Amino acid sequence: MATNWRLSAIQLTSVPDPAANLAAVKHYLQQLPTAQQHLVLLPECFAVFGGGDKLQLAHQAAIGEGPIQQGCQQLAREFGVYLVAGSQPTTTNDPQRFAASSLVYSPTGQLLADYQKLHMFDVSVADNTGSYRESATTLAGEKISLCQLPDLKLGLSICYDVRFAGLMQALAANGMQVLTVPSAFTRLTGAAHWHTLLKARAIENQCFVLAANQTGVHANGRETYGHSLIIDPWGEVLADAGTGPGWVSAQIDISLCQQLGQKMPVHQHNRFNSELK
Repeated sequence: MATNWRLSAIQLTSVPDPAANLAAVKHYLQQLPTAQQHLVLLPECFAVFGGGDKLQLAHQAAIGEGPIQQGCQQLAREFGVYLVAGSQPTTTNDPQRFAASSLVYSPTGQLLADYQKLHMFDVSVADNTGSYRESATTLAGEKISLCQLPDLKLGLSICYDVRFAGLMQALAANGMQVLTVPSAFTRLTGAAHWHTLLKARAIENQCFVLAANQTGVHANGRETYGHSLIIDPWGEVLADAGTGPGWVSAQIDISLCQQLGQKMPVHQHNRFNSELK
């Protein structure tokens, strides 16, 4: 069993133009180390950001269709990577709301899994945006998604989901070894909680965490935090991208998850799995 993988996260200051953002993704993919088994994560809203939620609606497409998804397929094939395409707008049965979908592509460009963001960011934050009402234009998903890659079980989440430990525990109960967290965490909430939340999710679920964040000031004035991270199951930060656009990458051994679980079997010890319902 090949347990060695390379994990990479691309950090962007995405703009409203999908073509420009896909070109930036390609630019950074060209810089990444090569590996036989390589998983690359893009941020939340990587293809369209900074133009308001109505712009997301304008670029929505059914799963498997549209130029953004075609561009992701082409990039996965060109660079021979498993590409988790952060989040992008996909159509729903509500014409006024799109779904924020994370899509997983194989090195041949095949769509392997999809996940729609479950938790909507409807909050007030003391930053220059002030109020966020994601549910106004985004329809929450209704499923969890665990994707089977060769010798690796991949759990999918998006940004605000990271605050809800139950989702990750459900994924871990089904064998998750790597959790992906594409994000557009605000500068203010990121400074307060980003590292802490991601390290906690890695430790309590004994999995690797791969988190790609937006960074900088965007066209609509929104500020995002950066610091895309790769964290091991012990909670050690293997890579931190800082605050500029770019990427981080780390070689990992998936067997560490099983080794740690044997030494500290927290999933078996968790009484909330079955006893206390």
